[in-house]
Amino acid sequence: MSIADLFKQLPLLHGAAMRNRFMLAPLTNQQSELDGSASKFDLDWIEQVAGGGYALVHTCATTVEAGGIAFARQLGIHSDAHLAGLTQMATAIREGGGLSSVQLHHAGHRANPRLGGIPAPASASTLPGIPALTTNEVVRIRDSFIAAAQRAERAGFDGVAIHGAFGWVLSEFMSPLLNDRTDAYGGSLENRARLTLEVMEGIRRACGPDFQIGWRLSVERYGLRLEELRDITAHILDREMIDYLDLALWDSAQVVREGAFAGKTMLSVFTDIPRKGVRIGAAGRVMSAVRAAQLLDEGCDFVLIGRAGILQRDFPRQVMANPAYDSPRTPVTAQFLREGGLSEQFIHHMRGWPDFVMPDSV
Repeated sequence: MSIADLFKQLPLLHGAAMRNRFMLAPLTNQQSELDGSASKFDLDWIEQVAGGGYALVHTCATTVEAGGIAFARQLGIHSDAHLAGLTQMATAIREGGGLSSVQLHHAGHRANPRLGGIPAPASASTLPGIPALTTNEVVRIRDSFIAAAQRAERAGFDGVAIHGAFGWVLSEFMSPLLNDRTDAYGGSLENRARLTLEVMEGIRRACGPDFQIGWRLSVERYGLRLEELRDITAHILDREMIDYLDLALWDSAQVVREGAFAGKTMLSVFTDIPRKGVRIGAAGRVMSAVRAAQLLDEGCDFVLIGRAGILQRDFPRQVMANPAYDSPRTPVTAQFLREGGLSEQFIHHMRGWPDFVMPDSV
């Protein structure tokens, strides 16, 4: 495919079509108010990327329960008190011409007690001295995801993206290493996937017919099994339970090293699944126009822009103007990011990423 194919419309199962093939990935930035309300820095960031030409813009990981917090100054959607700021964010994205999505997040066993988080492990053996969630507590977390999606709809967002990656609660429940439960949410793959499926089904029932549902999936670490994740993904795609699958890969070109799919690209393991009307995209070092177009050739329907979108807030517009566009080389100086419009809070967060901000740059 050519670079021009990146700017073709992409219909989704529900709601409006994507105007092109670019999504802004959900990006943690640690710049919200202490109570989880959207800050002026959140609004400024969203206004910048809303004008950047993306077809769909995600918020950062947004807490569905106060106790599910993982990051300092994390955005929240667990209270109606958050609706005012979220509505402003949704409005800004809509005025920029893109679709909008809140990424729904609960940290599970990785919740941070220093921030008021309440670690919520699937198994009693995961964290010393911390009991496993009871079945009723699992149901409460499920319902919190659904209630958060309803708030997102009330705030004017086009949809939500369910965070099922990186060992957070839904990913944790999927893992045979982190989930040794004996109730309906543990044991077989069907049971370990039950929480994710019930969240998807509950949101579809609770929200309107045009409301869009995405699912972010990672396939590495935390005891996750690639073969199992492929099987459950095939089930979800066959039932058309979501509008799009977001594959959160560390590198979109990575190759499977062992197991049944050894030698194949991680991406192809999932793009080879019959997807019916569900769309599939990937993140992972997509830093240039050429690489974005290659992902379409490799079976993706869209691409997710993360690091490249932090370096240049209007990545899609840059690609449209220059089919040979490539992102600035990292690490960059803090001043480079500052001049581009990033807040000091966001820059501080990026200093924690390997090789992104030059050490000691001010």
